[in-house]
Amino acid sequence: MKTFGFKRLASLVLAGLIVAAPLAAPAFAQTSGAQTSGAAASSASSSSAAAAAAPASATPAASSAAAAAAALDATHDYSKDSVNSGDTAWMLTSSVLVLMMTVPGLALFYAGMVRKKNILATLAQSFGATCVITVLWMIIGYSIAFTGHNPYIGSLKYIMLAPLNADINIANTDLAPTIPETVYMFFQMTFAIITPALIAGALADRMKYSAFLLFMASWLLLVYCPIAHWVWSAKGWLGTGGLGALDFAGGTVVHLNAGIAGLVAALMLGKRKGLGVENMAPHNLAYSVIGASLLWVGWFGFNAGSAVEAHDGQAGMAAAATQIATAAAALSWMFAEWIIAKKPSVLGMVSGAVAGLVAITPASGFVNPTGALWIGIAAGVVCYLSAVHMKKFFGYDDALDCFGVHGVGGALGAILTGVFASKAINSSAGKGGWLIDGNFHQMVLQFIDVGAVLVYCGVMFFIILAVLKYTIGIRVSEEVEVEGLDINLHGEVVHG
Repeated sequence: MKTFGFKRLASLVLAGLIVAAPLAAPAFAQTSGAQTSGAAASSASSSSAAAAAAPASATPAASSAAAAAAALDATHDYSKDSVNSGDTAWMLTSSVLVLMMTVPGLALFYAGMVRKKNILATLAQSFGATCVITVLWMIIGYSIAFTGHNPYIGSLKYIMLAPLNADINIANTDLAPTIPETVYMFFQMTFAIITPALIAGALADRMKYSAFLLFMASWLLLVYCPIAHWVWSAKGWLGTGGLGALDFAGGTVVHLNAGIAGLVAALMLGKRKGLGVENMAPHNLAYSVIGASLLWVGWFGFNAGSAVEAHDGQAGMAAAATQIATAAAALSWMFAEWIIAKKPSVLGMVSGAVAGLVAITPASGFVNPTGALWIGIAAGVVCYLSAVHMKKFFGYDDALDCFGVHGVGGALGAILTGVFASKAINSSAGKGGWLIDGNFHQMVLQFIDVGAVLVYCGVMFFIILAVLKYTIGIRVSEEVEVEGLDINLHGEVVHG
């Protein structure tokens, strides 16, 4: 298969999809237009009936207003005045904040931790992932992740986002009734972008860029979209519409999911050449501090934005919990490192902050400030031990600690959500958590959530990488790895 030109074939397929997309759009638009025409006819009928039934004493202006309101209700899938301008503005802001987490936040965070010869290659991974996933999310990703009522996979109704061609104000009444679905789709797109991009931290310095882009596309459609549907769709079998596991903003969907994939990638790629012998210290930690700071700020869109509204206190509590847990985790990692390694490193502090952000993600909309504090403290210590000491003990090369921070932190946060969740904070928490509401059963559900994501992601990602490994190959040659990915894969280098 390597001589067959699989890479060229994959490129042709991707190009074909991009070219075919505009050609397919008119057919979808025509179908949507027919539906809209039917709705308009129904609207006119409803308007006439409303006018006929109006009292004789009603003024012409009042009758006209009633008819217009009836027409609006009949034409759209949301009730009158349900699209809230404040919610919409907040969700647009949140979407941009989450996009900033990947480019430039994650890109800089990872690029600062690699050697100088691989900085551009690391930046290209985050940037390339953003582009590939955006296109695939628009074509089919959103449809199979967030539409339909099947408990395991979404419908194909929104291929090419066809329903949005006819009505830009239509709302997803199951998941986001107070904002246009265009905004909700964009918000979830930014989650889909950062999740696979996180995996790049485990495979830094040694993966082919062609293989990276292909596994980004495959992993999005075969792993991320199904799991997002399980947990977050209206009738997903794992989430509040099914089994009842709690994941407010992505502890399992995003972080555990990416962390497990990162561990599988690290094991299948093997260790970096020279690990333990050559100096592999970060080239520019200033980049990493800037990147981590952008992640911290962007994470308010990630967590508080997952309230999908701004008209009550849920987003505010999620934001407060995020800030508290992040600061606590940075401090607990710093002091743990200070005690064990005798010095509080800058990389340790920013890694601790990211660990806190990861762990509070599933709990942010369900816990009170005290719960957020304890989750942050636990995350800093546990992720420090997993990223620094567990990795050394088992000997795998998770280059930038994707599994140690996101995998372990995501699982820890999901489990602690079951401990600290409170139905007084969020009624969608069902019977609440163990510590505050005495609902130990929620712990069982959280463990099922973690186990299901771990097994499915691990198995599917192993299959994806195995196919790529035995077709186009997944690791660069030894010569390329020694000389550097920047000059060999991209024909450029960082000067200065």
